[in-house]
This record gives sequence, C-alpha cells and structure tokens, in this order.
Amino acid sequence: MRLSRYFLPVLKETPSEAQIVSHRLMLRAGMIKQSSAGIYSWLPLGFKVLRKIENIVHEEQICAGHIPMQMPTVQSADLWRESGRYDAYGDEMLRITDRHDREMLYTPTAEELITDIFRSNVSSYKDMPLTMYQIQWKFRDEIRPRFGVMRGREFYMKDGYNFDLSKEDALHAYNRHLVSYLRTYERMGLQAIPMRADSGPIGGDDTHEFLVLADTGESEVFYDSAVTDLTFGDREIDYDSVEQCQGVLEEFTSKYARTDETHDEALFNEVPEERRRTARGIEVGQIFYFGTKYSDALGATVQGPDGKPVAVHMGSHGIGVSRLLGAIIEASHDENGIIWPEGVTPFHAGIVNLKQGDAEADAACEALEAALVAAGLEPLYDDRKERAGGKFATMDLIGLPWRITVGPRGLKNGVVELTSRRTGESEEMAPEAAVAKLIEIYANHRVVGF
Repeated sequence: MRLSRYFLPVLKETPSEAQIVSHRLMLRAGMIKQSSAGIYSWLPLGFKVLRKIENIVHEEQICAGHIPMQMPTVQSADLWRESGRYDAYGDEMLRITDRHDREMLYTPTAEELITDIFRSNVSSYKDMPLTMYQIQWKFRDEIRPRFGVMRGREFYMKDGYNFDLSKEDALHAYNRHLVSYLRTYERMGLQAIPMRADSGPIGGDDTHEFLVLADTGESEVFYDSAVTDLTFGDREIDYDSVEQCQGVLEEFTSKYARTDETHDEALFNEVPEERRRTARGIEVGQIFYFGTKYSDALGATVQGPDGKPVAVHMGSHGIGVSRLLGAIIEASHDENGIIWPEGVTPFHAGIVNLKQGDAEADAACEALEAALVAAGLEPLYDDRKERAGGKFATMDLIGLPWRITVGPRGLKNGVVELTSRRTGESEEMAPEAAVAKLIEIYANHRVVGF
C-alpha cells in the first residue's frame, strides 16, 4: 500500500473529548470517527487492525474445535420473555418495535437465540458435545459511554456457547475456552490474567474475566504478583484432553486474582505480603458456566443414553474484539504514539523515502516494497512529498513495529536503516538484509492478512 493512495486522516491536535490514551491515539491516528455517543465508524487503519484481531480469534477458536456461525443483530422479544430476561436485563437493552408493532431488541448477547437454534435441531445426546460461536456487532445502551471503543454502546464481540450432556463435560468446555483465550491474547502481545469474577446478568456460579493491567482500567483488581510470571508460550495442547485443559486452568487460576466484585480480603491476606498487588484492569473477555439455566427455561433437552430427556448444560464465552484494540494501545504506547505488537500490526513495516522523486531512492523503495509483498508481508510505503520529520512522526503515531528508512546518502553506501518502533534502535544494512530480517522476525508470528 502506498500512503499517497491510502485514507489516513491523522490529527496533529488531541480532540478534547478523548480522556484516555487509547481514545486519543485512535482518533489522532485516523482509526475511528465518532458517529454518535458511543458509536464509531471504523476507518481503514482501525478496520484493518480489527480484522487482524478477529482473524486471530477465529483461528484459535477453530483450533479448539469450536464451530463459527452468524446470528442476527436484531432479535425477537418473545425469546427473551420465554427465558425471563426481557424485563430483568434492564435499560442497557435497546428495545425497538417494527412496522407491524412486533417487539424486537438489538442484541446485547445471544444465549436465548443460540438455545432456540439448538433446541430446534438437536434431539439426541449422540449429537453432542457442541460449541458454536460468532463474531458479531452487539449493542448495550450504556448510560455514560466513554473512553472510545473501551466503553462504547456498539461493539464487536466474539460470543461462543457450549452445549454438553453433563456438568463435567460443560466444565471441560469451560477449561477448553480458558486455554484458547490464553493462546489468543498472547498472540496479540497481551498478558490477560484470568480472575474470579461476578456473573452479572448472564448468570451462573463459575466465571472468570480476563483482564489486562492498565492504569485506565475500569475494574479494581487484587492479585498475587506470581500470576504475572505465567505464560502459555508455544506449548502444544490437546483440547480433547480433560487432564491437560484442567491442568492449565489450575496453573493459571490457583494464585489469588480477583476483581473487586469477588474480592475476599481474608483470602488475599493469605498471599505473602510482598506479592500482594492492587491495580486497575481492562476486561477483554469472560467465560461462564451456568448449567441448565437457559435450557430449563427454553426447553432445550435431548434424549439421554437411557432414553430419558436431559436438560443440556451450557456456558457462554466472550471476547471483546473491538475493545481489544483499546486495551492493546493502553498496554503498548509511548509519548509519540501507538506501538503495535507484531501479531496485530496493520502493516508489518513502514518504508520511508527521504527524497521522493530521486530516481535511485524511488527505485530502492519500490524494490523493498515488492520484496516484502513477495514474502507475504504487508508494507506501508510513505511515498508522499513531505519532509522527513513529518513522515517519521506519522510512522511513530500509527505504530508500525518496524520502519525501513531509505535515502540517497545511505544508498551510496549500499545500505538502508531498519528501526524498531519499540526500542528506537536502528541498524544500517543492505536492503536485502533488511527484508531477510523482517521475514525472520515475522516467521515467529503467524501472519494474519486482510
């Protein structure tokens, strides 16, 4: 992609309405534009990162054996009355009426709808277990939307639902989701800590939230600092293995880590004092087991092995796909702008031409661009006739992890400059060596394109 042909409306000044870093930088980097309170248009750069995150979520869910599907954003109120949640959900639900005076709602979540799909199509235990998920827009009418995509009214979310014959099977599905979520967040360069949480309007006794530590987090969290030393890494996991998935759950949840809703001061005081931590956290996902709450209410039963009807055990599992952009920026930025982790960067490298119009510099930049594309990478070539300082400022603001700087002086010596956005360190090398190094770097990250 050539920057002269791209739509990137960067702002020099910080909009007054932006209160936190991620909101400021997303507006300044031309990633989003507010349409109305808590509702945003996703401009090309923001949309590109959104798709990168979405694709990682898809890959990890499918790897765990979960089946993608798509449900509508508008649901009938009748299903929610059947479950008893229509009135109980509260004012966050956007209730609407169509031209035939049928009561509808804009989806805040989809337990009722997926349960109706299940009960209409599955009648035997032989067709279970089953986990289906979608990545779809949701709407919750926040009384005070703020912080950009971190607490908007319209948001993009992965919501998955498991159907199992027994509590034991459903808890294995719960553990399987926990493992897949750990893998998902680490691929995005995040450490998301699973913490014992409150179930809220979803219901159920077993639930963990995944929180990214950040000063701007909406939740107060209490934890044993030992949890921050845990990483999933590149270990292999057999999602069909109850023992392996249970082992990961125990490894990542045995240390104290709770949100303020479930905080237990007595238990916290059992943590060695030097390891007790209090901080703020950004919720980026949550997993629930709620048993037969919805299957009982909606009549979702199957014929068991003994021929008798059995109410299925269920859980729901969410990842805030659009919210993750804000969380990643909150966790990875500096005074000059965003610093994208390699796993989710919109472009893998920026190419800056210090003297646009110089035949040798233009040719070198075009050759670099072609070589990176041929290697399966996506470069962003700044071919604008702008001063060098402005080009560098733009690259720092939008946060691409690597920048290749090309100028006549370096080319005379047969070199270009490769710069790390995270460390600021630069190294002069031959253009071919710069391409080879980027290929090597991204070989450690599965390249997700869009």
